[in-house]
Amino acid sequence: MDLIVHNEIIPAVNQIETHPFHQQIQPHQFMQENNVQIESWGPFAEGKNGIFENELLSSIGAKYNKTIAQVVLRWLTQRGVVAIPKSVRKARMEENFNIFDFKLSDQDMEAIKGLDTNASSFFDHRDPAMVKWLGEHKI
Repeated sequence: MDLIVHNEIIPAVNQIETHPFHQQIQPHQFMQENNVQIESWGPFAEGKNGIFENELLSSIGAKYNKTIAQVVLRWLTQRGVVAIPKSVRKARMEENFNIFDFKLSDQDMEAIKGLDTNASSFFDHRDPAMVKWLGEHKI
């Protein structure tokens, strides 16, 4: 909101932590309402919370013969979230692109909603200890 209010040009893209465990539903809605494209930072939660062993994501993947990574990328895409996953391995890059030959059902999309903890997997600017640490490290 600060960027929109205090600048002549509205940002075209906002990259924020977005993955199944931190879905950013309200910020995403706000950005859509203001024509700002949301881009996922950390679409795979940097491997945290056992994302690549998650039973729900695995079972959804099995229905479509897809990997957990493909399910997550498809879920983001269906939500209108841009995701640019990082990989140096050709096989993973190919796997990441292979998400356009299936669509997650409404039931699968709803089930993935249940994974949302509504908290960052990395930091919380509302946590006094984190704010203090950031200040001490001049970040």
